[in-house]
Amino acid sequence: MDWDYLRYIHALAIGGTLAKAGEILGVHQTTVLRRLDQMEETLGVQFFERNRDGLQLTPVGETAFRNAEKLSGEMEDLERRLVGQDSAPVGKVRLAVEDTMMSELLGPILAELVREFPDIELEVLTDNDVTNLSHREADLTLRPENKPQATLEGERIAAIESAVYGSAGYCRRNRNMDIENHPEGCLWIIPDDTFSHLATGRWYRKQLKNITSYIRCNSLHAMHALACSGAGLAVLPCFLGEGTKELRRLSDPLEGESVDLWMHVSQDTQQMARVRIVMEFLVERLRSQAPIIEFNPAS
Repeated sequence: MDWDYLRYIHALAIGGTLAKAGEILGVHQTTVLRRLDQMEETLGVQFFERNRDGLQLTPVGETAFRNAEKLSGEMEDLERRLVGQDSAPVGKVRLAVEDTMMSELLGPILAELVREFPDIELEVLTDNDVTNLSHREADLTLRPENKPQATLEGERIAAIESAVYGSAGYCRRNRNMDIENHPEGCLWIIPDDTFSHLATGRWYRKQLKNITSYIRCNSLHAMHALACSGAGLAVLPCFLGEGTKELRRLSDPLEGESVDLWMHVSQDTQQMARVRIVMEFLVERLRSQAPIIEFNPAS
C-alpha cells in the first residue's frame, strides 16, 4: 500500500469534504477525488461513503484512519527530534590542533562553543608536530599548510605571518646587532624540521646559513619561552609575538613566508550534523580573528 494513501485518507477524514481535504493537502479538490477513486479501485475497498453532506468513513476507512493518525503523530515527533538534533547537536567531536594555537587562538573560542552547545562532547588532541595530527582519528584538524592535499576537505581561515622577536633584555645587551645584514652576530632560537613550516625553512636557509650560535627546539612553546627569557632571537608567528609584552618585534612580517591556516574535516564524519556545526562555528570565530593572525603593522 502506498504510504501517500494514508495521507489522503487522513485529510479526507479530518476535512470531511473534498474541498477541505484539498485545502489541507494543498491540492485542488479534483486531485483529491481522482486520488480517492484510484485508492479504492487499486485496493478493491471503499474507504468513504459519499453523500450530499460530505464523506463518512466506512469500517475499513476507520481502520485506515486510525493508522494514518498514528503515522502522522510519529512523523511529527520524528521531525521535531531531527530538527532538535540539528539545532542542538549531541555527541563527540574530536579536534586536532597544535598546542600553541590551542593556547593562543582557540581557548576562548572553545569555551564559547561548549557554552553554546553543552551537549557536544569535545575532545581536543594537541601536538607540537603538525604532521602527526593529520594521521590521528580526528573529525576536525586545524593546521597551517600552504598546499593541502587535493583529497582533503576544508576551509581556509587566514594567512599566518611571522617576524623576528627578541626580549627587551636581549636587545639591551646587544644594542649593535644587525639582524638583516649580520644575523650571525646573534644567538638564534630555531625550530627543528618538524614545524619549520611556521616560518618556512627557505627563510632559515637563506638568512641563517652562516650562524654558529643557536638553540634548536622541537616546540614552538619552547622557542617562545626562551625568547622571552632573553636567550636569543626567534622567528615567531605574529599572533604569538605581538601578544607577549616581554617581546619586541625586530622586523616586519617576513615577506613571502606566510603560511595558510586551514580547518580540515574528516571525510568519514563530515556529513554528521554535529561535526558540520562545530566546524562552521570554529571557522566563523577564527576568521573574525584574521586581523590578529594576518598581522599588518602598516594598518
